[in-house]
Amino acid sequence: MAAFDHLGITVDDLPHSIAQFDPVMEALGFTRLDADGSVSWQSDDELELILFPAREAGTGPHRHGRVGWQHLAFAVDSQAEVDRLHAIALGAGWSAVREPKTYPRFNERYYASFVEDDNGIRLEFMHNPPH
Repeated sequence: MAAFDHLGITVDDLPHSIAQFDPVMEALGFTRLDADGSVSWQSDDELELILFPAREAGTGPHRHGRVGWQHLAFAVDSQAEVDRLHAIALGAGWSAVREPKTYPRFNERYYASFVEDDNGIRLEFMHNPPH
C-alpha cells in the first residue's frame, strides 16, 4: 500500500507556480494533467501532486519552520540526479536553500539538496543508497 495517494498544495499565483513546478515534475517523470482551476502531475504508479489557487489572494508565502508544511523529499537514483534536478529547479525560478551535498548527520551515503519556490514550498532531492 502506498504511503499517500496525492498531495494538494495551495499557491498564490497558479500560472506562475505551474511554470516553476512543471520542469521539475516533468524531470521527475510525472505527467501533467490540467483541470479547471487546478493542475496536477501524476506518476506512473498514480501518485499525484496537485496545485490549487489560494482562495484568498496575498495570504502567502508559507514560512518554513512555522506550523504546517515542512518539505517534500523525492528519492532519486544517484547523486548526479540530485545535481540535475537541483539545476532544473534553479532554472525554473526556485531558490537554493541548500546546495547539493552529503549529510553525514543522517549517514555517510545521504546526498541531498533543498529548493524553495516563491510560495515558500520546499522540496528536497535526495539519494540515500542502501549499505
